[in-house]
Amino acid sequence: MEIAWIGTGIMGAPMARRLLKAGERVRVYNRTPERARLLAADGAIVASEAAQAVAGAEVVFIMVPDTPDVEATISRIEPALKAGQTVIDMSTVSPHAERAIAARLSKLGVEYLDAPVSGGETGAIEGTLAIMVGGAETAFEKARPLLEVLGKRITYMGASGAGQMTKLANQIAVSLTLEAAAEALAFARAGGLDPARVLEAIGAGAAGSWQLSNLGPKIVAGDYRPGFFIRLIRKDLRLVSGAARENGISLPGLALMASMFNAAAALGHDLDGTQAVAAALDSFARPQ
Repeated sequence: MEIAWIGTGIMGAPMARRLLKAGERVRVYNRTPERARLLAADGAIVASEAAQAVAGAEVVFIMVPDTPDVEATISRIEPALKAGQTVIDMSTVSPHAERAIAARLSKLGVEYLDAPVSGGETGAIEGTLAIMVGGAETAFEKARPLLEVLGKRITYMGASGAGQMTKLANQIAVSLTLEAAAEALAFARAGGLDPARVLEAIGAGAAGSWQLSNLGPKIVAGDYRPGFFIRLIRKDLRLVSGAARENGISLPGLALMASMFNAAAALGHDLDGTQAVAAALDSFARPQ
């Protein structure tokens, strides 16, 4: 299958690489060309323009940081799109924007799916991502074999925007669970316990979670290398706040986590992994 992949960052590159290893023909484009060229060794064709990448592709994947990036990408590739193509946006962006783009591309006869993912860089590398999909169900079924190369759990959520709404719900749960893990470890350390042994003790019980198992050891080690940037979770929580206002719901935990991640960014951790929220907690929790 002829595939175009736009956005080869920390998530996009390993996802495109999985499609290449599955035998698909992939043309890649990235605003920073050097990142796209890294995939040439895996067999990717590197395009110099986004429109060049999508011309003739049966399926176009987009994986970029934010809503304006997706909108700008659509504007760049729209002149090259033809009826019958499918565009799959795997970024985490505004549900409202996704619905507008889907309506816009439908006039060209182009199917559009919003299919954000959860699982971080590790999930992208191993093909174990959770993928939440919104759009026409017929388009989803056609795209499913490719999505199954990228993820372990692929769930059709409904009409356009439903995938993004699901991802935003995911980010609420992720953020609060991470805070719980960070606070538990800070409490254990302050009480004279070995936090690594606390992880072992509580991880198999009711306190167990992906965040505790995967990011807990990094918090203990002070390893803030990114699998998912603080900068991006801050963006995601801004999207959650906007959607919550639109739906008339108050989320007190969301307000807490937005402030915690903003504090981590202010401490210089914006380009570190989300586990660096523990550094912000440390600055608040320890007596001055």
